[in-house]
Amino acid sequence: MRVLIAGGGVAGTVTAMALQRAGHEPVVFEAYPHGGADAGAFLTVMHNGMDALKAIEADGPVIDASFAALGVELVGPDGTTVGTREFDTGELAGPRTLTRAAFYRALQGEAARRGIAVEHGRRLVAADTGGSGVVATFADGSTATGDVLVGADGVRSEVRTLIDPDAERPRFTGLTVVYGYTRAEGLPAAPGVYRMIRGSRAAFGFTTAPDGATFWFARIPDSERDREDLGAVTPAGWREFAHAAFDGDPLPCAEIVAATGDDVFGGHSYDVPTTRVWSTDSMVLVGDAAHAASPAAGQGASMALEDSVVLALCLRDLPDAPAAFAAYENLRRTRVEKLVAASAGQDVGEERGWLYHHHIDWTARITG
Repeated sequence: MRVLIAGGGVAGTVTAMALQRAGHEPVVFEAYPHGGADAGAFLTVMHNGMDALKAIEADGPVIDASFAALGVELVGPDGTTVGTREFDTGELAGPRTLTRAAFYRALQGEAARRGIAVEHGRRLVAADTGGSGVVATFADGSTATGDVLVGADGVRSEVRTLIDPDAERPRFTGLTVVYGYTRAEGLPAAPGVYRMIRGSRAAFGFTTAPDGATFWFARIPDSERDREDLGAVTPAGWREFAHAAFDGDPLPCAEIVAATGDDVFGGHSYDVPTTRVWSTDSMVLVGDAAHAASPAAGQGASMALEDSVVLALCLRDLPDAPAAFAAYENLRRTRVEKLVAASAGQDVGEERGWLYHHHIDWTARITG
C-alpha cells in the first residue's frame, strides 16, 4: 500500500518508519522547506513514547540526542519542596529531554537511513478521494497519488478539515508557553530532575543538562492574540513577558529568565478536546491532528508516537484501510481523550501508571 503522509514532524516521520516496517510504502510531504520547525521549543519523550520508538527500533537516535530525566520535584509558591516523584523507568530509556529541532533531526535522519522519501516544501491544500485511492494537491500545484492519506499535520490540521469540514477547531487553553535556554553560571541546578514550581501567577519548570545548560519553560495565563502579533514578539519581548510573571516571587524563576539571552521562544497553547471523525475510507488522523493536549502532562509527542505505531500495526494486520482505521480509533480514542481532558484541568494526578506503563508489542496481532 502506498501511503501519503501530510506532515514531516514527530508523528509523520515515525508513522512513515512504522508503516515501512509493516510492509507498506510511505511517502512524507512536509510543508516547511527544511526540517526543524518549532526549533525553539524543547520536549520530554516520556516512558510510553520511548516504548513506542523501541517497538520499531528507532529509540537509539533519540537516546543519543537527548539526556535523561529521572524524576520531578514539586515546589510551592513560597519556595519549599512539597513533593518528589522518581520515574520508574524499568527497561525503558525514558524519559528523555531534547530540543524539538534535535528530535526532528534524529527522527528524520533515521528515516533517511531507512530509505524513506521525505519531500519538503509540499503543503497539502486538497485531496480527491474519488476512485480507488487519494490524489493529494499541494500549494505549489503539484499532486501525488496513493492508496490512503495520513494527516500528521498538527493542531491546525488541513486533513482534519478535509475529513470533516465541520471538524472541531483548536481551542485556546488560556496559556502562553515560553521556553528558554541559558548557560549562565551561578543559577540553581536541577541535574537529572525537573523542578516544577508553582508561582503566584504562573507555573515554571527547569532542568539542568549534563553540559550545564539550564532548560526552562513557563506556562503563563494570557489572553489570546492573533498569530501575526505573536510572530512579531522578539526574544527580548518573550523574556520580559516571562520575567514579569514571576517578578517578586521568592523563587529562582525570574533570576533564570533574566539570565537568558536570545534563546527564548514563546507561543499560545491550544488543544483539541475531541475530534468527532478520525477517518474516512481513505484518510486518517494521527497525533495532534486528532487530539492535541495542553502541555501540562508533557505527553503530546509521546501520544503521537503511540498513534504512529498502533496505526501501522492495524494497517499491517487488518484486511483493508477502513477496517484498520476503525480498529486504530477503537484502540486509541479513549486513552488520548482522557489525557487531553486531564491536561486541560492541569492535573493528571499522582498515579500516572496508566500513562507511563503503556506497552506496544510489535509481534502481537491486531484482530479488529
